[in-house]
Amino acid sequence: MSNAAPPRKAPDRPWRTEGTPEEPPGRPGGRRMRGRWWSLALTAVIVFLLAWAGLSYFGRGDEPTISYTEFSRQVGAGNVAKIYSKGDAIQGELKSARDNPGGGRYTTFRTQRPAFADDGLWRRLSANDVTVTAEPVVKERSLLTNLLISLAPLAVIVALWIFVARRFTPGRGGAGGMFGRKPPPKPVELLPGKDRTTFADVAGIDEVKGELDDVVDFLEHPEAYRSMGAKMPRGVLLAGSPGTGKTLLARAVAGEAGVPFFSASASEFIEMIVGVGASRVRELFAEARKVAPSIIFIDEIDTIGRVRGAGASVSGHDEREQTLNQILTEMDGFSGAEGVIVIAATNRADILDPALTRPGRFDRVVNVSPPDRRGREAILRIHTREIPLDDDVDLVQLARKTPGMTGADLANLANEGALLAVRRKQSRVSAAHLSEALEKVQLGAERTLVMPEEDRRRTAYHESGHALLGMLQPGADPVRKVTIVPRGRALGVTMSTPEVERYAHSEEYLRGRIIGALGGMAAEDVVYGVVTTGAENDLEQVTHIARGMVARWGMSERVGRLSALPSDAQQAYGLSAAPQTLDVIDDEMRRIVDGCYEEACRKLRDHRGKLDALALALLESETLEEADAYRVAGITRLKKDDAP
Repeated sequence: MSNAAPPRKAPDRPWRTEGTPEEPPGRPGGRRMRGRWWSLALTAVIVFLLAWAGLSYFGRGDEPTISYTEFSRQVGAGNVAKIYSKGDAIQGELKSARDNPGGGRYTTFRTQRPAFADDGLWRRLSANDVTVTAEPVVKERSLLTNLLISLAPLAVIVALWIFVARRFTPGRGGAGGMFGRKPPPKPVELLPGKDRTTFADVAGIDEVKGELDDVVDFLEHPEAYRSMGAKMPRGVLLAGSPGTGKTLLARAVAGEAGVPFFSASASEFIEMIVGVGASRVRELFAEARKVAPSIIFIDEIDTIGRVRGAGASVSGHDEREQTLNQILTEMDGFSGAEGVIVIAATNRADILDPALTRPGRFDRVVNVSPPDRRGREAILRIHTREIPLDDDVDLVQLARKTPGMTGADLANLANEGALLAVRRKQSRVSAAHLSEALEKVQLGAERTLVMPEEDRRRTAYHESGHALLGMLQPGADPVRKVTIVPRGRALGVTMSTPEVERYAHSEEYLRGRIIGALGGMAAEDVVYGVVTTGAENDLEQVTHIARGMVARWGMSERVGRLSALPSDAQQAYGLSAAPQTLDVIDDEMRRIVDGCYEEACRKLRDHRGKLDALALALLESETLEEADAYRVAGITRLKKDDAP
């Protein structure tokens, strides 16, 4: 006896099949559609019957029904103009209106002649010249008219039903975008052309481009990889700080390979209705498969790719998790012949769900870091290609002054310089424009603030203290500019940038930064004997550095070689370590900061003449460039060789 189960008749199978003919296109979910049409037909019949009955009832006219006695009285009075009779039913019209016992006045009327009446009605009508018509006195709607009128609301309902059905069912069913549904995604830059982004538009991250070269080569020559049995990573995750060029890289990969590029933000998949995001994911991947080989780019994927189970709804399965599950399903269902590669970007790769980053999905993680000096120079050359630069512009020197800036920051810097040149009605961008733009980007815009002379002098000593300690402290970052012109929230600014790129900081260097940051407060203490609120931002920097030294970087003997606090949890300070450890951390932070403050005050007292000279120069000119500041202080700066 065979134990085989009977074949399933349902066309919607919740599994994948191999080697079977595909379902003919255009008939997804046939049974469901037939059921919908049956329900539509039943609704149409019910609406038609109700509308016809109502219209027939209300279409009989508004003529009142009077008694036969009243009718006989009006005939005898000669007030009946004409009548129409069908059997014993009589319709008529009066010559002059009469009061209706039921209220109001009437001219046309209905009545019913009793079967037992033998009153010589015809003789009386003839005697009073009443016209007996062959057509009804009160015209009634025909069957065709009633039918057409009754179909009008039905047509509106059908149109509304079709509209809702189409809006509610995108693609192949599911709770669609009735609430904010968008049209199916279209590929960006479908055909190769002069406007496409390529690797020539990307600079400063050559090591990342190298990791993506094989992706481009696979899209261009897939047969070579298939012949060797090689499979391309199904997903590439670009992780890095904001503005490092993750989106630009994804577009460059698509442009370099000459394939369609689909771009979407992860937040666009999330809607109020559960299931909308999953439906949109299905649409996106279906469209990408139609034009394969292609690339799907999902920006800020951490919006929907967070670890599941944290913050879920009461039902345990909210919209975000359903969207993530659909992405996991779509990516894991790829075959090597489809040629669809998913590239995603995030700046929080540490919080992504492990199922998303496992091999077979986003199995290649590429870290995109801020560019080094040479990378910044190359980025500046790209963003100034269409900007007319003056001969005094030195992009190499500008790149040295912008450590830590990302590609987006450098693009903004070049644009700000061009805007300054336009506002000043100059035809070329000069070094002064770019220098002023850099100060605006890093320090904020200048403020027109009129300060009392005493506050101005105190600010000059405050900034001179920062500058002088930066010049005197061994290994400190060189002072680039000192100004007492208010910028942003600050009354004055001392700008220091490193001579070479620093990727690891020693304890001596960090102590030097603390001493330099405390220089403003120490100068006010040495000169005036009081401390003002101008050191608020300085103290925030000092606290951050000291906490890192003690609790994260193992630079305290009492705390030991421990990471007692999270790296990105200043607000969570006090929640991740034992109370005794937190007390030790506080004591060590105070010890380091107090020692640095005493050293700062001592150095300023020992070099009081240099401090006064810097303050006086600032009061006279308000701004001192690097060379002028060192000259006024009488300090020779030793330049270090530039690192490659």
